[in-house]
This record gives sequence, structure tokens and C-alpha cells, in this order.
Amino acid sequence: MNRFCLALDLIDDPDLISAYEQMHRQVWPEIKASILASGILNMEIYRIANRLVMIIEADSDFSFEKKAKMDEVNSKVQEWEELMWKYQQALPTARPGEKWILMDRIFELHTL
Repeated sequence: MNRFCLALDLIDDPDLISAYEQMHRQVWPEIKASILASGILNMEIYRIANRLVMIIEADSDFSFEKKAKMDEVNSKVQEWEELMWKYQQALPTARPGEKWILMDRIFELHTL
């Protein structure tokens, strides 16, 4: 299994942040299905202030390129992403149009 950590910011507005969290308590079934179909086994999103961190655990066949290609042809994913962009803002280091940015692991500790 592979683990990835990504970051993204929300627009720093309490009402928008609250609405974003509400949307994620009721993620559309088509979005959940597309996540699982891409090879993602587990996904969590955490928030502090307006910073989001996403942790993904995926099978060995998962790739961000494959997921992007699947998402491009999925109208429900496109609709969801357009809706989410109303709440999100790119990190200062993001390229134009880039949302979630893959973070570099700088430390790990395993007990086994």
C-alpha cells in the first residue's frame, strides 16, 4: 500500500469553511465511487484554520495520472470539483489550475 499526503487551502472565511465541511459530511455517492475506482483504499481530510491536509492510502496500481484521466471523463467529478473550487484557494506555490499539492515526507518512524 502507498500513502500520500497533500495540502490545499480554503478561502479564509468562516461561513465558506463551514459550508465546505458540511459538503464533506454528505459527499456525493458518485464521488466516493470514483475515489474507490481509482485504487484509493482510504482517504482522510484534516483541517486547521483554512489549511487542509489529505491523507490517501492507495493500492499499488494507483497513480495520480490515472486518476486525473478518469476524472476528466467523469461529469459528476467535474461538477464536484467546480463546486469545491468555490471554497478552495491554491497554495502560494501552486501552478496555475493546480489544487491539491503532494507533500514531501520529511520524517517517518515505524515500530515494526
